[in-house]
Amino acid sequence: MSSKVSILGLKLPSDPRWVDLAAISLEEVLTDHAFCEQKAATSCISLIQRYPDKDKLVEELAPIVTEEWGHFRQVLAEMKKRGFTLGKQRKDEYVNELISFQVKGGSPDDVLLDRLLIFALIEARSCERFRLLSEGLEDAYLREFYRKFMISEAGHYRLFIDLANEYLPEEKVKKRWAEWLEFEAGMIGNLKVRGDRMH
Repeated sequence: MSSKVSILGLKLPSDPRWVDLAAISLEEVLTDHAFCEQKAATSCISLIQRYPDKDKLVEELAPIVTEEWGHFRQVLAEMKKRGFTLGKQRKDEYVNELISFQVKGGSPDDVLLDRLLIFALIEARSCERFRLLSEGLEDAYLREFYRKFMISEAGHYRLFIDLANEYLPEEKVKKRWAEWLEFEAGMIGNLKVRGDRMH
């Protein structure tokens, strides 16, 4: 396993063919990336709306909303520069599969934990994919473009883990995070490798 993947906790690296397929489908992958950033912003807003009593969560996520929306605008600007147009949002198989693993009918603490960990996992996998683009694309400008996104996502991944540890027992977080990582690895291994998707 790549050491850069293990730093993020991920158990299975992305298929190396993904970055080559993404380079061929650049307009589609940029469209998907734009919608991923938009969904990241709205997901943080939904967490703030659901947990307004959790001061640290509100304080930490409020600037992330602005940052993610800024990322959305950056991707849009990059698309416009290249003569691309924002296509329609497509079904996100990766995220939908993750949602299926969330605890059903659990305690409020269980629900909060899974919400935070699913966001941490999405950020970790996005960070790994951005690293692949930053190292594997021929376009030097896009390599640097994605290197900046990679750094940002790594910080977001860490923030969601830290918030989980802020509100829930560390051992509980550790145990559930290990379950999420195992599930995600199995899922990544079974999903079709598609270059027109960020995940």
